[in-house]
Amino acid sequence: MEVPLLDLKRRYDLIKGEIDKAIENVLNSQHFILGEEVRQLESEISDYCNTEYAIAVASGTDALLLSLRNLGVGIGDFVITTPFTFFSTAGAIHNVGATPIFVDIKPDTFNIDPEKIKELLEGKTFHIARLRVNLSKVKAIIPIHLYGQMADMDSIVEIAKEYNLNVIEDACQAIGAEYKDKKAGSIGALGCFSFFPTKNLGAYGDGGIITTAREELAVELKKMRIHGSEKDYHHLSVGYNSRLDTLQAAILLAQLPYLDDWNKKRKENAALYSDILKDIDEIDCPYAAGECTHIFHQYTIRVKNNKREELMNFLSEKGIGSKIYYPLPLHLQECFISLGYKKGDLPLSEEAADEVLSLPIFPELTEEEIEYVCDSIKTFFGNKIANS
Repeated sequence: MEVPLLDLKRRYDLIKGEIDKAIENVLNSQHFILGEEVRQLESEISDYCNTEYAIAVASGTDALLLSLRNLGVGIGDFVITTPFTFFSTAGAIHNVGATPIFVDIKPDTFNIDPEKIKELLEGKTFHIARLRVNLSKVKAIIPIHLYGQMADMDSIVEIAKEYNLNVIEDACQAIGAEYKDKKAGSIGALGCFSFFPTKNLGAYGDGGIITTAREELAVELKKMRIHGSEKDYHHLSVGYNSRLDTLQAAILLAQLPYLDDWNKKRKENAALYSDILKDIDEIDCPYAAGECTHIFHQYTIRVKNNKREELMNFLSEKGIGSKIYYPLPLHLQECFISLGYKKGDLPLSEEAADEVLSLPIFPELTEEEIEYVCDSIKTFFGNKIANS
């Protein structure tokens, strides 16, 4: 049996008629940039996320970049985030001229640990003396809702208020996730989402959106995404070319009504995995915090005792896709060597990078396929025990 890590063709086949019609409508309208479908998507996403505004942009990375710029973060500033995530978060901080400050994660959820943020801001961590972090220049916190589960937002918001910091939610993997009945993207000053094709709600190319409750931020973001202009050829500031294509908006609109059902199916798939795998001592199944609605963008296990690569190779031989998200924490990336971090500085992130492995979790998976993946994992560890 072949079980891919992701099969987008299955989704397309299920809603082919709606997708094709949406594309045809845009082709007939000839409004390819910021057309009516973009405005409709912004309205529907703001309703879905329970925010006042949503501003569509060209990618999730641009959503982060424009959000930082919009909050006045720039040269000489510092932004707190986690090193255990995709590169774009730290890349956006760097590209506005600021410096990322990496603090460690919680080992159960893989999300940023608020206690570590607090220790940093109290001047109790290695960042101050060794990395020369200027706490007076810290401007924002970017928690990442990794793998589809939201960070501990109450604690993060409380800390941000105490230190007068902005919170930007990196919700690129978490559309539809909730924290105490609040949707991802509705808690911070701004929320950033990605519509990369592999996301729970994915376009057929790049795309992103920013959510906010603040009108002044929304107004500025709409200008910023079109070169700082609100009137043709008149520029109030130097912005960016970051407009969501109308074709992508139309494709997303066709899929949005299915998102909750798809997320529900991901949760059901995750529950089946965890039930079958729960008795394997060599792995830890994902932890879902009680106050969160996890939407399982990834189903990520921990593989203990340095067996991850062996397991990954074994699954590949069985025709099963898997992937490591993420094998090298950002504080140890070559491009950030100049920041001064060393191996061992953020041990929980480094440990996670050595152990995590994501299994197929997409909504169209069959129960038979999940059972085959689980049986293969059991076979692998059964053989290891028998041969030890």
